[in-house]
Order: sequence, then C-alpha cells, then structure tokens
Amino acid sequence: MDARVITPRYSVSPQISAEDLPAIAAAGYKTVICNRPDEEVPPSHQADAIRAAAEAAGLRFEVLPLTHQTMTQENVALQRELYESSDGPVLAYCASGTRSSVVWALGQASELSADDILQKTAAAGYQLDGLRPALDSLANR
Repeated sequence: MDARVITPRYSVSPQISAEDLPAIAAAGYKTVICNRPDEEVPPSHQADAIRAAAEAAGLRFEVLPLTHQTMTQENVALQRELYESSDGPVLAYCASGTRSSVVWALGQASELSADDILQKTAAAGYQLDGLRPALDSLANR
C-alpha cells in the first residue's frame, strides 16, 4: 500500500488489494473509499472483493466510482460527505490516486485557496496545477 497523506483525515492511494486491508486498518484508517470503477480491474480487485476484506478488517467501505465523465458536482459533494462522516482517517483509492486527489481538491475549493489545495496535493505527489481554473471558479461561487 502506498498511502499518501493529503490531510490528517484524508489520504489517497493507487489501487489496493484485499491483502492490504489489515495493514490499512493497523495504520489507523477507519474508512476506505473506492473511486475506481470495477470495469478497470480484474475481479480480484473489484469493489466487492475489497469490501469483504475491508469489513473483515473492521473498516467501513464505500464505493464511488469516478471517471472524467462522472466527476460531477454531485459526486464531489458525495465524496466529501463520505469522508466527513467517517469516524476517523479515510483512505481513498483509484488507479494512481489522482482521481481521489482531484475529487478531494474540488470538494475543498469553497473553503481553501487554490494555492493551499495545490500545495497539499503536490506534497502528496500529485501535481494538479491544471485544476487551478476549476478551483478558482468553484471558490468564486
């Protein structure tokens, strides 16, 4: 597992496997959010397989598959609701961690400056400078 901390309560990761869940729980995460559509992965890495391992490790597991087409305001709000309702740190994953970072960034635009958001994602290894116009637009609503 390659968890990258964006905030103390929200981390992202590239694709995880069922075998990673005990270590994720041991690291203190309380919720895992799957942002990767099942169509992108083999059955061993699809949401149901990861859910079973997550729940066996005592973790809450949520599924919100994201693609460029489904990165809507509604899904950004839903992702934020999922991590804000967690009783502890959240690990969100997708193929590389980028989508999970983007959805977090978009969800923070009304509260944090674009500079703060981009600094946090860059510190986690995700260069999202191309999001600046969208972040600025969301901040000015």
